Amino acid sequence: KKLAGCEIPFDAAENGERKWGFFARVPAGPVVSIVPFNFPLNLAAHKVGPAIAAGCSIIIKPASKTPFSAFILAESLLEAGLPPEIISVVPGPGSSVGEMLVRSEGVRVITFTGSAAVGKRISRLAGLKKLTMELGSNSGVLILDDATIPLAASKVRKGAFALAGQVCISVQRVYVQRQVYQRFLDELIPQVKSIRMGNPMLQTTDMGPIIDKANLSRITELVQQTLSSGGKIVTGGHPRGNFFEPTVITNVREDMPIVRDEAFAPVVVVNPVDSFEEGISRLANSRYGLQAGLFTKDIELAREAFNRIDAGGVWVNEVPTFRTDLMPYGGVKDSGIGREGPEYAIESMTEIKLFGVNRLGGHRQG
Repeated sequence: KKLAGCEIPFDAAENGERKWGFFARVPAGPVVSIVPFNFPLNLAAHKVGPAIAAGCSIIIKPASKTPFSAFILAESLLEAGLPPEIISVVPGPGSSVGEMLVRSEGVRVITFTGSAAVGKRISRLAGLKKLTMELGSNSGVLILDDATIPLAASKVRKGAFALAGQVCISVQRVYVQRQVYQRFLDELIPQVKSIRMGNPMLQTTDMGPIIDKANLSRITELVQQTLSSGGKIVTGGHPRGNFFEPTVITNVREDMPIVRDEAFAPVVVVNPVDSFEEGISRLANSRYGLQAGLFTKDIELAREAFNRIDAGGVWVNEVPTFRTDLMPYGGVKDSGIGREGPEYAIESMTEIKLFGVNRLGGHRQG
């Protein structure tokens, strides 16, 4: 796919007589890509590929915990013939190296994946640069009483616990219509209990460890805080070495941090609702808006949910954890600015440039 411009119909304007022109997309300039730890190769590639396609040079600032993937990616591209001036990798702490890159007057585009707090700081520091921010979420799912419950349970199990929940679109909140609430739990809990923790390099492993001890302690404290405020653990709830057990919690108030904030953990809250209206209201009541999921056979309710949920994407009979590179991916509110996906990322790394001509007809300019 090529970057396409478009001819402009100047003759549609009152003062457009004899004018002809078009616009083209041109490279916006050097790109800084700031990548998190959870998908260090995949998320770097999401930014590097579009930058090269747009004709921009790019600097990758990998997460301090996972820098080697970025080096391997850059080395592979250089070996394939990419000119060395096109790609650089600059590792180091975000508080120093990251901020230096963000403030740099030589940078024209910043593409960042990470937390809302850091994204807001980058926005303040960046000045008049083009920004794409793929930030956090606490993705919700609504399961109605006409849903295919085994499908919903299987999808939630995968969406909540893949990569130990350390995914920005991990399922964190599930609202189930009361008529099928217990049936959903009866389907979900055995599947969660069957999750095998271990070395993620082994095919027999379903779920790997938490990234570090600090986050393990954070998750443990978050769960304990939820329990002390009335939440009930149905399964899991404990750290185990460098792992945290896959955890399902019920009876959680809407004002609790585990509902309100991003957990980034193998923890999912499952609460009952009495109606579609209540479910949509609670699902949409979030400062985040990345993706949401709805399980129903009613297409009219699905379309209504799409219209009412303020998010970058709404999935029907699928969890919000689903993503493919072809689709526009990004959020609203505290979940970010702009969209990823090759076509959309390329647009964000280019500028529109106008070419206009005052046609002189048969007269020569003298």
